[in-house]
Amino acid sequence: MKLLFSRNPNPRLAVAVARYLDAKVEFEFASPFAPGQAERYRPLNPNLSLPILVGSGKSLWETDAIACRLSRDAHSDLWRTGDDEPEMIRWLSWGKENFARACDVVHFERGTKQRYGIGPIDQHRVEEGLRDFRTAAATLQAAFSEREWLVENSVSYADFRMATFLPFNDVARLPLDDYPSVSRWYRRLEEIDAWRDPFKGLDAPELPPVPARPDPHKILDPNDHASK
Repeated sequence: MKLLFSRNPNPRLAVAVARYLDAKVEFEFASPFAPGQAERYRPLNPNLSLPILVGSGKSLWETDAIACRLSRDAHSDLWRTGDDEPEMIRWLSWGKENFARACDVVHFERGTKQRYGIGPIDQHRVEEGLRDFRTAAATLQAAFSEREWLVENSVSYADFRMATFLPFNDVARLPLDDYPSVSRWYRRLEEIDAWRDPFKGLDAPELPPVPARPDPHKILDPNDHASK
């Protein structure tokens, strides 16, 4: 099988899962939205989004479905089954609609839009995202005050999915440190090599840099622009 990926949040998650499971897949960097590439990838995913798992003459898209497939193939409990499955599904469902969604809103404004020159930061959207982040993080803070992982006593895919956008917090600047139990949980996750650096050894071009923010304390010299 082949896993088509990029360095963006959801493809990163899929690669982290595959590396954690030591999945028997070939990794291939892909750019479906690059000029002239759409028709190559459209038969694999009509949405042109990554990741895509290709094998046996068919493709599987959507990160959660790929994680489920790879975990089952590896006979791993990363994707919980049996009595623990409803608990995992609960956190997947809640997390995507609350914590991860709030992270996504802020990251899109402060990260994605700036990387790709989509437009200026919408501060109203950032404030909405931060408000929702604080509400969701408070729920996680309470949960992690009683446990180390979301499901029972070991890492599960629910932990991976919940943390989808946190590796990009250098640009999103979410106030994670305001929630000590959540911060401790994420530090535990970063101790896992596959999560901390899923692209190690792979041909994976870096994302475009986010332009540096202007220093609000710097006094601008009006003559700086005169000579340019």
